[in-house]
Amino acid sequence: MKTQAGNKIKIALVDDHQLFRSGINFIINDTSDIELAFEASNGQEFLENLEYFQPDVVLMDINMPIVDGVEATRRALEKYPNLKVLVLSMFGEVDYYNTMIDLGVKGFILKDIDNEELIDAIRKVNNGGSYFSQELLLQLIKTKPGTDQVDLTRREKEVLELICLGMSNQEISDKLFISQRTVERHRSSLLFKTESKNSVSLVVFAIKNGLVKI
Repeated sequence: MKTQAGNKIKIALVDDHQLFRSGINFIINDTSDIELAFEASNGQEFLENLEYFQPDVVLMDINMPIVDGVEATRRALEKYPNLKVLVLSMFGEVDYYNTMIDLGVKGFILKDIDNEELIDAIRKVNNGGSYFSQELLLQLIKTKPGTDQVDLTRREKEVLELICLGMSNQEISDKLFISQRTVERHRSSLLFKTESKNSVSLVVFAIKNGLVKI
């Protein structure tokens, strides 16, 4: 499920509000490198469409009828583990965040995100990075402050800071003038030391425990 060079980023939009989907469609249609692969009004429709279309990035609502975003994401990632899911969220949905992070989503954005930030988030996730709306990240940190201390090398700290900026392995490699294999080794070490399941949970851990600052 990767976009080939020169092709547009294909988006699946999953939300139960037609008006909201229309607004996102308007933004996407005004962007040269992104297009809508399909849209769905609930998780069941999304899973059915996923059998026929291959989006690069999924914009996934949480609260929907029939099959909600959590269950839809769970089923989708079980079948397509490389699928990149970006969660569409409201402030009152913090209880779902840790579950979605553990499932392997690539980030969270507020539904009232501005146009430029939405496009930036889609591009970062498509390139292999992660993305958090700052307000949501701060809210998540406040609900569960961290207390763990982790001993990191200087290079691990550098890599961690760039991961927290949403950079992909390639971007980190270019920034630090090291190979992608070296970046992957540092990322694996960071996941092990922090007992994080994935890069998004690593970002949350790092900021909660003061390893990086936002």
